[in-house]
Amino acid sequence: MRPIALSASLALLLSACPLPIAVAQDGPDDILEAYRRADHYLSGAMSGLVRGATVEPHWLPGGQGMWYRVEGEDGRRFLLVDARAGTIEPAFDHDRLAQALAQATGETFDAGELPFTTIELSEDAEVVGFPLDMEYWECDLLTYECRRAERNAPPGSPAEESPAPAPPPAGTSPDGKWRAEVRGHDVWVEPTEGGEAVQLSDEGSADHSFGHLRWSPSSRYLVAWRTEPGDHLEMPMIESLPEDSLRPVVHTNVYDLPGDKLDVHELWVLDVEAAEGDRVAIDPIDWWGPENPHWLPGRDAFRYRQIHRGFRRVRVIEVDCASRSSRVVIEEQPGSFVPPQKEFLHYIDDTDEIIWASERDGWNHLYLIDGATGEVIRQLTRGEWVVRGVESVDEEARTILLRGSGRHPGEDPYLVRYYRVSLDGGEPMELTPGEGQHEISFSPTGEYFVDTWSRVDLAPVTELRRSADSSLIAELARADTSALEDAGWPWPEPFVAKGRDGETDIWGVLFRPSNLDPSRRYPVIESIYAGPHDSFVPKTFSATHGHQNLAELGFIVVQIDGMGTSNRSKAFHDVADRNLADSGFPDRIAWMRALADEYPYVDITRVGIYGSSAGGYNAARALLAHGDFYDVGIALSANHDHRTDKVWWNELWMGYPIGPHYAEQSNVTNAGNLEGKLLLIHGEMDTNVYCSASTMQLADALIKSNKDFDMLIVPGAGHGFGGTYVTRRMWDYFVRHLHGVEPPKEYEFAARGSGIHFTIKNLRQESAAIYWASGSGLTKYHDLEPGQELDQHSFIGHRWVARVDGRTVSRYTVDPAALEWSIY
Repeated sequence: MRPIALSASLALLLSACPLPIAVAQDGPDDILEAYRRADHYLSGAMSGLVRGATVEPHWLPGGQGMWYRVEGEDGRRFLLVDARAGTIEPAFDHDRLAQALAQATGETFDAGELPFTTIELSEDAEVVGFPLDMEYWECDLLTYECRRAERNAPPGSPAEESPAPAPPPAGTSPDGKWRAEVRGHDVWVEPTEGGEAVQLSDEGSADHSFGHLRWSPSSRYLVAWRTEPGDHLEMPMIESLPEDSLRPVVHTNVYDLPGDKLDVHELWVLDVEAAEGDRVAIDPIDWWGPENPHWLPGRDAFRYRQIHRGFRRVRVIEVDCASRSSRVVIEEQPGSFVPPQKEFLHYIDDTDEIIWASERDGWNHLYLIDGATGEVIRQLTRGEWVVRGVESVDEEARTILLRGSGRHPGEDPYLVRYYRVSLDGGEPMELTPGEGQHEISFSPTGEYFVDTWSRVDLAPVTELRRSADSSLIAELARADTSALEDAGWPWPEPFVAKGRDGETDIWGVLFRPSNLDPSRRYPVIESIYAGPHDSFVPKTFSATHGHQNLAELGFIVVQIDGMGTSNRSKAFHDVADRNLADSGFPDRIAWMRALADEYPYVDITRVGIYGSSAGGYNAARALLAHGDFYDVGIALSANHDHRTDKVWWNELWMGYPIGPHYAEQSNVTNAGNLEGKLLLIHGEMDTNVYCSASTMQLADALIKSNKDFDMLIVPGAGHGFGGTYVTRRMWDYFVRHLHGVEPPKEYEFAARGSGIHFTIKNLRQESAAIYWASGSGLTKYHDLEPGQELDQHSFIGHRWVARVDGRTVSRYTVDPAALEWSIY
């Protein structure tokens, strides 16, 4: 076992401990076993040990009942729910149906593993239909007689309707009398019934061409935009191994960078009757393209939203076509970014009201705006919590269904619940009371909804509730994790600590090795993505969180949402304003120090970090700006310089015009500050973040600064990486530099990426056709000769069928405990 030289701070810490704590080091045999454990978690095998985690409702005609499928100790069961009565019972007698089907087909079936995953019930629930291999079958649930059948339209399907009339040709006016088009950069109209064309504009040119034509409902006016095109410069990349040649190929794509000249669109209104048009006296659109106009009922007037370049100003503008006049109805200009991810705009035409999302009070909330005056009628939601999104608006009932988080003090403020709020005022009504992350789906009539909720430390619960008052009708499923826990799976743990200011709660999660020994000390690895467009710490249950396989190598793996990420207050978010370099590091470091105080086995004298894309920028930044805390970093597909990355992302957070802070926060210009071990990984065919404009430029700067680093360029790879090679190289890097031991040489993964592999053996004296059995039928994969065997990739729980001469001779369900299928 290779010795590790302890830092002075670690030696002091160990000497101060009342009990001896051994540094976690694995010898060659131990580290190989750790790789095998990590490989096992990577395979997704653990997901097959959880029963009842998901419920997919299938509503019956009329919307008062539904069936769903659930996995339990006795296998797969189909259950029928009467929503009015609140009862749940088997959709049929599974044992009798298995016997009836066996009698009809000559095969043997297990009542808990019936050979189908979907059913169709008649309206009276007395006949069940299902696909069986390449045929459709029905069973009478009164007599339990099964037979092949012709598949008709599923019960409740709408009757076949006459095809809708074809829409008018593009550019045709609503009254059908005119057709508009751009000729030679100007706008022309011509009568659809014959006649001379009329030119409505003469201001068009090659560098100021008209386009984006939209008719007014009255057919008198055309809205048009005259566009001055941007430069739209190209970014090159080299494909080293094209499929059809040994000669590398150069590819180029248009790729706008921050500060580039972009399209600018002037708004014009053209009068068909007067055969003239004018430019509207309003700021041109200098970001993204023109939106479709929202026409006001009974008027030749429209509204549209404008996002100004740099995302620091957003307006809703109204234009009157007759006068060519305009007015600003709503304006947001907070002095920092207005993220499009938080915007919501909904027009209520009958009352001329607008529902609008804003952070003007410091939290993302909804406001009801008077369309005529632009004044706030009322703030619909308020308080120290955030609206995460609007699901729907019921204008007749004057209610909004929304997602929100943070309304429950003392709970994780990121957990999403659903609420209904009235446009006429009052407190939001909570529809999903469980403390967890919720996902809901409504019945066709909207009377009921199915709610599945969980946390990283709580298995999923699925409930049926009434929409009117959110009252509970029935618990449909509660996931059973006993087999998972019996297999040694360790639960992740949410953890909260104070941030840089000593006051703000910072939330994260930690993953421990399944063989954790509290008397030892474990290095920490942070998985980072600090992009300000969202929050990223997982909130839902999963048996296959990707962090666990890394933890199995003898690490404490953490993920944290520091300041600058989204879904908290405006002030929390604004830490990232023109300041992506911050990345929340002061909060992350404070959080990890608190974690080490809570758990002595957490060793923050050995800290690694990795991330991809913006997370790759963060990972490299950790070693450039906080090398006194972070020791090892892996940056994948990283945008290391905000000046050479896509325009929208960087101008949104870093602002426009481009200032000196862009260069100051570039990893490239700070390359000389590198401390610790850094591995750069990038795909040569990445068109999201170009390798040559990012990773290669950082590599050049590191070389010029005489800094040691490691780099892996993956031929043919894009923004992500298939297979397990990159994963293995990441594991090796952390093991080598945080544990101080040599990893197994060129470890071969059993999992070989997403899914699982199993062996098929044909032991019959005749060839067999191998099919994958999905819910909709069979898909042929192979013909196996007698005695032949092969390796097949699949996923746990997937079903496979072997057929000879058109009949099924063997079935197999992918099971990590039985990865060999012998066909007799």
